[in-house]
Amino acid sequence: METKKFQIVNAQSNIDWIGRKVTGAHNGTIGIKDGTLILTDGKLSGGNFVIDTASIKILDVTDPATNAQFAGHLASDDFFSIDKYPEASLQITAVSGKHVEGNLTIKGITHPVSFDVTVNTDNGDTVTAYGKLVIDRTKYGIKFRSGNFFKDLGDTLIYNDFDLQVSLTAKAV
Repeated sequence: METKKFQIVNAQSNIDWIGRKVTGAHNGTIGIKDGTLILTDGKLSGGNFVIDTASIKILDVTDPATNAQFAGHLASDDFFSIDKYPEASLQITAVSGKHVEGNLTIKGITHPVSFDVTVNTDNGDTVTAYGKLVIDRTKYGIKFRSGNFFKDLGDTLIYNDFDLQVSLTAKAV
């Protein structure tokens, strides 16, 4: 068995996010700070990555003042508490075929997650990995306008699940 370690290339890796509410959705990106992928016999077998929560961007709000206000709200304690928790992380704990299990930490709170991933290798020196996670934000203390915690929100309700489409590029170490 050959095990190889790959360092994630931050500039070529990112997460696209989508959050939904009764009246629509918002989307944006968030950067990867650091991480590694481990392949055994050319197949993903482990790894981890650190998410730079301070890098969160909103792409669908084009008015600069509204965008800045929204970004400030996402950074606040209503959402990601970025001053206290500038990083989130994912640690892969098991891989079976395309199915990955891991521990996701947001705001210092860790819960198990599972998702499918597509991994491609290029000449054994570069690895790309893509996967979509659907996360229940309330498990991580993000309860703002959640119907689970607040009544009569009407069209201000924000759905609990949000999507993270992770795209990683890593180079052999």
